[in-house]
Amino acid sequence: MAIGSRDRDGQRQCRDCGEWKALEDFHSNPRRPGGRGSYCKPCFNERAKASYARRIAAKEGRAVRQGMYVPDGHKKCVDCGEIKPLAEFPRNRSDTTGYATYCKPCHNTHGRESKTRLHGGSREYHLRRRYGIGQAEFDALLAEQGGVCAICGAPDPEHVDHDHLFGNVRGILCFNCNGGLGQFKDDRQNLARAIEYLKETAWQRVLVHPGVYQLVSPRRERRLSRTS
Repeated sequence: MAIGSRDRDGQRQCRDCGEWKALEDFHSNPRRPGGRGSYCKPCFNERAKASYARRIAAKEGRAVRQGMYVPDGHKKCVDCGEIKPLAEFPRNRSDTTGYATYCKPCHNTHGRESKTRLHGGSREYHLRRRYGIGQAEFDALLAEQGGVCAICGAPDPEHVDHDHLFGNVRGILCFNCNGGLGQFKDDRQNLARAIEYLKETAWQRVLVHPGVYQLVSPRRERRLSRTS
């Protein structure tokens, strides 16, 4: 087997990208040394697409737009036109590459524009998608509560509380109250036990001498230390 000047130790240098690759990374070509072509498969495919585009353009009498080489593990964003690693693109199972057409910054920009165009903003989109209400319904419900948290009365609450089993909206809560219900998983028995627990363990001031008070828990007896 004849060895060309671009071959070494079972590898060949691609004439386009200049990278040294195994002979298996080149298309078969019996007319070339080693039975392989001069261009690696990605570069050959780019050349084939460019050639096809030129032939079609020549038939239609239009200008040919030159293609851009995209290395393995990279993708070109159709919005900003930059070639970036695949990790900088959101996942998309419907795309043949497994990644979205736009890079993450462009994807986020288009997402915000779509939410503004279709729903009037991200807040409206979030409320509609998750709770089935809009900002107008949120404001009306908050007004019915007097503009405060439905549990603790903190002003200007921002969190929608909903029934996780049926999905219906119950009220507007502050961050702490909404998170507290979530931690208890809306279990009324556990919440009732928590209330009883607080009642039984609440420390009280007991007068033990004129002007001297001692904190005593009705549930927990005072434990003496070893030195007492």
